[in-house]
Amino acid sequence: MLPTNRRGFLKAAGAAVVAAGSPYVAPSSVFGKAAPSNRINVGVIGLGTRGIPDMKVFMNNEDVQIRAICDVNTASDGYRDEVTVMGREPALQMANEYYGAKRKTGAYEGVVATSDFREVLSRDDIDAVAIVVPDHWHAPMTILAANAGKDIFCQKPLTLTLGEGRDMINAVRSNQRILQTASQYRSHCRARHACELVRNGRIGELKSMRVRIGYNNKVGPGPGWEPMPVPDGFLYDRWLGPAPAAPYHEKRCIYKFRFNTDYSGGQATNLGAHAIDLAQWGNDSSLTGPVEVEGIGAKWPPEGSLFNTALESSFRARYANGVELLCESSPEDMGVRFEGTEGWIEFVLNGGVFRSSSQTLQTAVLSADEVRLPVSNPARSFQEPGDFYADHVRNFLDCVRTREEPLEPVEVGHRTASVCHLWNIAIQRLGKKLAWDPDQEAFTNDEQANRMRTRPARDWT
Repeated sequence: MLPTNRRGFLKAAGAAVVAAGSPYVAPSSVFGKAAPSNRINVGVIGLGTRGIPDMKVFMNNEDVQIRAICDVNTASDGYRDEVTVMGREPALQMANEYYGAKRKTGAYEGVVATSDFREVLSRDDIDAVAIVVPDHWHAPMTILAANAGKDIFCQKPLTLTLGEGRDMINAVRSNQRILQTASQYRSHCRARHACELVRNGRIGELKSMRVRIGYNNKVGPGPGWEPMPVPDGFLYDRWLGPAPAAPYHEKRCIYKFRFNTDYSGGQATNLGAHAIDLAQWGNDSSLTGPVEVEGIGAKWPPEGSLFNTALESSFRARYANGVELLCESSPEDMGVRFEGTEGWIEFVLNGGVFRSSSQTLQTAVLSADEVRLPVSNPARSFQEPGDFYADHVRNFLDCVRTREEPLEPVEVGHRTASVCHLWNIAIQRLGKKLAWDPDQEAFTNDEQANRMRTRPARDWT
C-alpha cells in the first residue's frame, strides 16, 4: 500500500512537496449530488497528449473523483503541438485547481501524484484506471491493473503485438473486470448509423471496404542521428520499461513514440485502429478477423533512421464471407467506405461526415425490428453527434456501475488491433499472400510471419 501522506506541488515554483497527513476525503458538497460513497475513484496513468484531455473528460463527470495520477515525466513541452507543457506536475495542478474551485476555500490537495504506476494500482481507494501511455505499456499495465481488481479504460491500439491480446483478455476476464478500448468512433452516432445500414443490407450485399489513413505527421532524425542527454525530470529507463534498452533522443519519446516499432506500429496502428475498427463493426467481424492478408506496397525511412515504421503503405485482406478490405495511406480524409451490390456508404472520421451513393441512403431510417448496434448515449440523434468522446468515457463509467459490457470490450479492441498488426506484418512480407486462421490466431503458411506475432520483453521490474 502507498503511505498515507499526499503529494502536492507548489504552484509558483512548480516543485514537488510532500503534504503529510491521512488520506484526504472531500466533503459531498464538492461533488454536488454525487455523494462520496457513490463516486467512482479513478487513477490516470499517462499525462501527455491524450492523458491530460482524458483526465479532464473523467473529471467532468460529477460521479468521478480523480484520486491519483502518474507519469514518468515531471513536466515538458514536445508533445503533439510541441509547445504545450504536459506531464505529472501540470496535471496535478490542473486537477487540484479543478476540485479547489468547487470548494468554498478554493484549496484542494487531495490528488496524489507519482512516477510509478504500481503505486496507483496498489491503492484501495482506486476503482478504475485510465491507461494513456505508449502502446508498449498497454499490455503490462492492463494485466497488472486487472490483477489488482481495477476496471480499465485503455487507449487504442489495445496492443503492441498480436500475441499480447490473449493475455490481456485472460487477465480481464479471470478477474471479472470491465475494460473499454478508447476507440471512440463507436460512440459517434453517424459512424454507428453507417454500420447499421450496412449490417441491414441497405447497400445490398457487402463486397468490399476501403480504409484510408493519413501519412506520418512527424519527421524523425535520419541515419547518423546522435543520442541526447536525458532531460531532468524524465525517468527515461522507466519510460522504456519492457522495450529494448536504447539511447535517448527527444524524438524517440512522448508523442513521437508511435513511429518506432519498439513502441508502436506507425499510422497503421494509430489511425488504423479507428478506421479498421469501424470496418470490422460494419462487417460484423468484431470478434474475428480476415482469413487472408497481403501487403501491396510500402515506403520506408532510410535504413538507420530513428523512425522505422512505414511512411506509407497499402494492405489487402479477405474475410471468410468473401468481403475484401483494402487499407492504404492516403492524402484524403481518414475514413471507411463500404461498397455493396446496391450502393455505397462512407464515414469520414475527420469531421464525422456521412456520405452515400443515394439520397435514399442519406435519409434512411431504421425500423425497430432491424439490427441495431450498441449505443453509448441514446440521446444523440443521427444529426447531433455531440461530444462522442465524452459519451465513450461515460459508457465506460456506466458499465463500471452496472457490470454490463462496454461498447468496445477487451476482445473487440484486441481483434481491431490484430488487423492493424496483420497490416504491418504483411507489408514486411511483400509478394506473399499470408493465410491467417482467426480462431487459432496464427499464420498457416508462413513461419517467419508467425515469429513476428510476439517479441521478447525486457525485464522492467
